[in-house]
Amino acid sequence: MSNIRPPAVAGAFYADDPATLLRDVQGYLSASKNTCEAPPKAVIAPHAGYVYSGPIAASVFGTLSALKNKIERVVLLGPCHRVPVSGMALSSADSYATPLGPISLDHSFDDALLNCAGVEIYNAAHRTEHSLEVELPFLQVVLGDFQLLPIVVGGANPKQVADVLNAVWGGPETLIVISSDLSHYLDYDTAQVTDQNTCKAIETLNGAAIMNDQACGRHPIKGLLEIAKQKNMSVKTLDLRNSGDTAGTKDRVVGYGAWAFWEETP
Repeated sequence: MSNIRPPAVAGAFYADDPATLLRDVQGYLSASKNTCEAPPKAVIAPHAGYVYSGPIAASVFGTLSALKNKIERVVLLGPCHRVPVSGMALSSADSYATPLGPISLDHSFDDALLNCAGVEIYNAAHRTEHSLEVELPFLQVVLGDFQLLPIVVGGANPKQVADVLNAVWGGPETLIVISSDLSHYLDYDTAQVTDQNTCKAIETLNGAAIMNDQACGRHPIKGLLEIAKQKNMSVKTLDLRNSGDTAGTKDRVVGYGAWAFWEETP
């Protein structure tokens, strides 16, 4: 019997009706503008409810349109919100499901990853976690068919995350996606300053400058920045807003950003 991880936040963070969800995602993507000359190797995208972060997510996922049916594997890292994880958690499921259909999981790297520090198979961390799931409908619409390698990141340090990313980096067939929101529940003006500081740290590949209150996905972000420095990658900020700009009030906002990374051309 197939082992499927069913959607946990469909009907809450995004529509649970397939036709409505497809229309929503396509709408966000059609409203975004692709200012990138080439599709990126890695991206950072937000993971809040679509009414809040969908436009920001679309700004980076829209850069991947040229990769439709070309990406074979998406390596997706996001933070744990509900079940604590000391390091990084893999899933033993055969597939992740969304209202748009199932996505097969790639287990070809399991042995190599389990030899990395802090990595374990821990299905409980995946069962109700939204940080990975919310990215999937966008990826399904933009990329078509691909396999997924989902990793829930807890307290792993930048080197541990970078080692995992290095093990699965691959070539043009592999896309790296880091899921993270930014500051939480600050007033609008304070959030803008805080998120600009986070943006500067990402643009300069300076993970040490990202403090604990600046991004819920700071651990996977710092790992990506670590490997980006090693590979001399370039980065571009595609969007930086908060819930006060999209669908919320300005007294307590959540920050969202979108970044794209490219490897140095040989």
